[in-house]
Amino acid sequence: MIKEKKAFIPKQYLAIVSVLSAMMMGVLNGTIMNVALPTLAEEFSVEASTAIWIVNAFQLVITMLMLSFATLGDIYGYRKIFFTGVSTFVGASILCACSTSFEMLVASRILQGFGSACTMSVNIALIRLIYPPHMIGRGMAINAVIISVSAASGPTLAGLILSFASWNWLFLINLPLGLIALALGWKLLPTNPPSETKRKFDKLSALGNALTFGLLIYTLEGIAHSENRALILIQFVLLGIIGTLYIRRQQRLATPILPVDLLKIPLFSLSICSSLASFTAQMLAMVSLPFFMQNMLGYDAVEIGLLMTPWPLATILTAPLSSRLLERRVHPGLLGGIGMGIFAFGILMLYLLPDETSKANIIWRMAICGMGYGLFQTPNNVTITTSVPINRSGGASGMLGTARQLGQTLGATLVALIFRFTIGEDQFPTCLLFAMAFALSSMLLSMMRMPHHTKA
Repeated sequence: MIKEKKAFIPKQYLAIVSVLSAMMMGVLNGTIMNVALPTLAEEFSVEASTAIWIVNAFQLVITMLMLSFATLGDIYGYRKIFFTGVSTFVGASILCACSTSFEMLVASRILQGFGSACTMSVNIALIRLIYPPHMIGRGMAINAVIISVSAASGPTLAGLILSFASWNWLFLINLPLGLIALALGWKLLPTNPPSETKRKFDKLSALGNALTFGLLIYTLEGIAHSENRALILIQFVLLGIIGTLYIRRQQRLATPILPVDLLKIPLFSLSICSSLASFTAQMLAMVSLPFFMQNMLGYDAVEIGLLMTPWPLATILTAPLSSRLLERRVHPGLLGGIGMGIFAFGILMLYLLPDETSKANIIWRMAICGMGYGLFQTPNNVTITTSVPINRSGGASGMLGTARQLGQTLGATLVALIFRFTIGEDQFPTCLLFAMAFALSSMLLSMMRMPHHTKA
């Protein structure tokens, strides 16, 4: 007997709006601050190197807590973690807007990071519950589009706000998004499916997780910013000791916070590694390109922003296409491999960009990168989500978010190291060669999934 496919009712679209509103809120606050840092440094009379903690504190807390909140979502319900995150984020945004000192602003940003870690840890798990299995690719495609739009529009939105209003409004714009997420989510978000096994939250593992990932990110940041070598060495030693103890503890647990049991699933582990490599490649290119356009080609900030726009626009166009191909049963490993191959080709074209070039030459190369990335992300995320049992969707969601954070941090760190150890015109080509290497690694890892069966 042919199993009838579940109808997709309009209410489910509204549930998705709730999840994506929260996602947009988190991504915007990760990019909007970069443009605002000089303004905030002047407002609170701090050095630029100190002001960077407005960004770093937010990102650091997300990475330290995401896997723990994903586990709590598996145990107590994704709805509860989601609402806790959105409520915290909205409250912290008000505190940010009302900050009267730099210390208060950083503390409020830490609270924002807490809220964002909650929502980001379960957003993919919620999408899996909202969409019928045969249409989950569409949910992932919309998620990819929202992330691309939010990341691309953050700097532009910051510039517009600072042109017409005070810096406080950079945080108050979160309120309508947060209220939409709460109002729609309260009525429409689904609950977790019943689980046959009971789990307990291991607080010691949560502490080990926070320390391990916190030290890892902080050490990478220290290397990138040429901080005290002795301090970095001490951090490396602590990371080695704490990280080893943490991983050993996870291997002994039936359902660990770091899902080492899920990493034994070849389809899942290959997809996570492919995701990590792709985010590293993306960040290597995205961070180095503005420096090249400004220092070598002489473009101003507005022109650079416009020249970078074809990348996310192309991603927006190709992400829905990849979801349609998934529904036609094209293997996600093949789709992801082709996508990363196109992305690597776009990076190669940027590498071969002549010194004297037109804006049109840059635009079509950026579009190729975005097309490849959009074709890769949706099938890869679908595979990560559907290759694990549904009651472990939180763990899969948390690992995907962690891979994104680590990949982006590693990419930015590599750019800083390349800029430090290479000179002038060699910096940008070297960054692109590294980006191409990571993109090709991601392509190979994606293709390696093809012998494995998928549920998507």
